[in-house]
Amino acid sequence: MGRVELFFLFNVNQINIKQNSMKQKTNLSLSALLMAAGTLLFLSSCKKDETPPVSNTITDIVVAGANFTTLESAVLKANLQSTLSGSGPFTVFAPDDAAFTASGITATTLNTLTPAQVQSILLYHTIGAKIMAADVPAGPNAKVITASGDSVFVTKNANGVYINGIKVTTADVAADNGVIHSIGKVLMPATGNIVETAVAAKLDSLVKAVTRATTGPGGDPTLAGTLGSAKLTVFAPTNAAFTQLLSALSLTKIEDIPMPTLLAVLRYHVVGGRAFSSDLSNGGLPMLAGGNTTINLTNGTGGGPTITGNGNGSNKSNITATNIVCRNGVVHLIDRVLLP
Repeated sequence: MGRVELFFLFNVNQINIKQNSMKQKTNLSLSALLMAAGTLLFLSSCKKDETPPVSNTITDIVVAGANFTTLESAVLKANLQSTLSGSGPFTVFAPDDAAFTASGITATTLNTLTPAQVQSILLYHTIGAKIMAADVPAGPNAKVITASGDSVFVTKNANGVYINGIKVTTADVAADNGVIHSIGKVLMPATGNIVETAVAAKLDSLVKAVTRATTGPGGDPTLAGTLGSAKLTVFAPTNAAFTQLLSALSLTKIEDIPMPTLLAVLRYHVVGGRAFSSDLSNGGLPMLAGGNTTINLTNGTGGGPTITGNGNGSNKSNITATNIVCRNGVVHLIDRVLLP
């Protein structure tokens, strides 16, 4: 074989060796790539598996809720977001935005309160246990201690669940650390007994009438003390209601009302025990001192409730505000004095 043929065969063999080498390198590169891709997929899968579950605490629900914007502002002002994200368990009776509006509480109102005041109000809506609607005591008005240390009164009946006479509008909203029940109004803690509450509400005419009936000649020295300590419900006439009464009696001031008449009228506004709006029904309502009044839940202004005394004829009294909680009972405001 000549040199040229040997040279040619040598080069051909070299080319084959190089091609085989390149094929091996290519195969190795593909293998490495596939292994790397598999590793990435495995790591990615592991990362997904290790992603923590989405948090759904009471704070999370309030922040995410489109109807809880005012409550969210209150929680932040009271610095309770961490507490309501804690392990709990908690039950929160949560007013939605409509409930704050119905209670006359706006963002401006919240701004006038201190963080401590807002915290006190929110903790009054919170119970340190998980209570589903089905587990609420039938009551009526079973006493439950809140996270603020104050008492609320819960009832479960055929019409639903109530707290301080306020109806639960949406029950059993599940949270990681408890449960939320949405309610129709804001709950306000008691600030004093019935007499102190009347003073704080600027029911000046009622306070003047009670003071005169307690300390005046021929009065009842125990009246103010009874209103301040016994467990009672009072249908409290507004100042305008007393002005209307004086006009009907052709008198100019409360001091002119004969004492027997004044005592009889004041006693006719009192019911024994706590009677929240949820406890009222159409028909007769016995008063503590004797005699009945008549309750109608739908024939008042705007379809609201009324109460009428035996001596009022057809002049019913609108119940204009309900469920004002006192240390020793509850007050409902009315726009006409009840006559026995």
